[in-house]
Amino acid sequence: MLEIVELLKERNIALASLEDMTDTSSAADELVFHVFRAITQFERYLIAERTRDGIAAARAEGKKPGGPGLDREKLQAALTLVGSGMSPTKVARQVGLGRSTVYRELAAITEGGPEIDRPFSVQSCRDSHAIPK
Repeated sequence: MLEIVELLKERNIALASLEDMTDTSSAADELVFHVFRAITQFERYLIAERTRDGIAAARAEGKKPGGPGLDREKLQAALTLVGSGMSPTKVARQVGLGRSTVYRELAAITEGGPEIDRPFSVQSCRDSHAIPK
């Protein structure tokens, strides 16, 4: 935003905001604009700092930040259905996983990803067009 204000100033154009009644046509108003921008930037830095501190404190207590991990039972059910020939999109909807999660896990299997019980072979999925060749 500051770059836009500077560009407009070079062309002798003042910026007037109707929402917060800011006008850059006078030196005093331009100062107020810059002060508000500095405060906003400061608030962003504080939020980022507090977030980092909160994550560090949680890790120190042995907690892991982030959402719950992938439900292995749902994944197993999804892989079974894909192995039986159902499309990954329909499987994702039925099992309650994200479509991208199903495709990512299928790709991990074809690339030798983590070992899980596979009720099918990678070749059978390829034959059913569930995994691109």
